[in-house]
Amino acid sequence: MEVVACSRCRRLFNYISGPKTCPNCLEAQEEEFQKVKKYIQENKGSTIGQVAEECDVSEKQIREWVRQERLEFAEGSNIGVNCEKCGQMIRSGRFCDKCKAAMTNSLNEVLESGKPKVEPKKKDPKDSPKMRFLS
Repeated sequence: MEVVACSRCRRLFNYISGPKTCPNCLEAQEEEFQKVKKYIQENKGSTIGQVAEECDVSEKQIREWVRQERLEFAEGSNIGVNCEKCGQMIRSGRFCDKCKAAMTNSLNEVLESGKPKVEPKKKDPKDSPKMRFLS
């Protein structure tokens, strides 16, 4: 376990894993998320700026939740985030479906090429189930 400064409040805490945010700030951040989520459900079609202003949350934080796929832009919305690989407009996440598929295929090819090829066993004539004479 290491002691680190919280990325939000700069207080020291015992860091185990995950975001370098103290438990108090994580709880506060989750409350902010629930507030934003409720606002979006009640006010469909709101822009990021409107949501940020009404909920007193930064636009950067809202975009981070979109990247984490915790929030998603409405289908047919003219706003979104860009795919980090090709730049196409997407509703949530980091990559578009096309880029995700390409990366998955590339990874599978690399994994397959690293596997040793299994050669079929050559049959030993002595292991044959046929009848034979012993000497």
